[in-house]
Amino acid sequence: MEISLYFDPVNNDSRQAAAPGSGAWLGGQIVALDDTFDEDDLAQFDAIIVGVNEERGAVNNAGCGQAPDAIRQALYSLSMGFWKLRIGDLGNIRPGENISDTYFALRDTIFRLLRSGVVPIVIGGSEDLSYGVYSGYQQAGRIINLVSVDARLNYGGAEVKSPDAANFLSSIIFKKPNSLFNFANLGYQSYFTGTATLEVMNKLFFDAWRLGVVRQNIEEAEPVIRNADYLSFDISAVRFSDAPGNGNASPNGFMGDEACQLVRYAGISSKLSCIGFYETNPTLDPHGQTALLTAQMIWYFLDGLAVRIDEYPDDKCDNFVKYIVDSSSAGSDMIFYKSKQTSRWWMQLPVSREKEKDHCRHLMVPCTYADYQLAAANEIPDRWWKAYQKLM
Repeated sequence: MEISLYFDPVNNDSRQAAAPGSGAWLGGQIVALDDTFDEDDLAQFDAIIVGVNEERGAVNNAGCGQAPDAIRQALYSLSMGFWKLRIGDLGNIRPGENISDTYFALRDTIFRLLRSGVVPIVIGGSEDLSYGVYSGYQQAGRIINLVSVDARLNYGGAEVKSPDAANFLSSIIFKKPNSLFNFANLGYQSYFTGTATLEVMNKLFFDAWRLGVVRQNIEEAEPVIRNADYLSFDISAVRFSDAPGNGNASPNGFMGDEACQLVRYAGISSKLSCIGFYETNPTLDPHGQTALLTAQMIWYFLDGLAVRIDEYPDDKCDNFVKYIVDSSSAGSDMIFYKSKQTSRWWMQLPVSREKEKDHCRHLMVPCTYADYQLAAANEIPDRWWKAYQKLM
């Protein structure tokens, strides 16, 4: 089945109307794909926008299904930047008769885009659409790391029968076969998060970073995002004054510029292969501020993608400096790599050859210089310990 059958293509008239009239603007540069496109041509694009008009899984945010066109209109009015990117737009996935039909269409679309080497940019809709994205990775046979920027941990326990925006993480964790290697949250707020949920995160060796901790040193979020295959961004993680168009908006949260910085980290990461922007609600956004912020976040992601460098530590590569730390705490040497080109750090996990074959993509854990300093002081970095426990 051609994936074009799932979509309502972008209206060319509205696309051109959103652009200020110059080819230097995104509205004049993004290629709108209609129902005649050949899937073999997908590989020519660096990134493709996938809108999803689905809100049946929303919680306290009815109206977010209208977001894709509002975000698109704001995005098309932005400058192209000094990029050499080819960007496509598939339009909007039509909601299925049941929400499971929408998940299926999104799963199939993500699978085919990943297979073509294209980075999907999903604009929803409610955040439970991340379940459909995750299913696309499963169909591609990939074990992945998921990072969610969210004020809440969307976990509802093992008894959850069907995903919604408040509990989709449960459906991902308990879906068999399991394809989730690691989950990390950035920006949870303690008064929205039960202690029992945090205990589950700890037992699974997942990562949860409180809002204040991330904001205190936002650069510490870079290796967390660099380790992600898929980043899901719930706009409710941004404070109400910067993003009022959301039914779950809160007085506290990331500032708009901080949100843009986080998604730019995602753009420059060569590991990240999909990103999603969710929960923007045009019916609560009379001045279009939230749609515009979401569009600017996408702009920053593309700006990072345009300068993305494909680098991965390797003993045979001259672009890295290798550091070996004699660590009695870890029971073996701890190995770190620093890029000569970008000054980014990784640490290598010691595993058996059998597990090395099964988890080769997860043996190099992005880290910081501070993690190396901890190891040099004979302390085990938390990132190293949690990743190692998942491979035991």
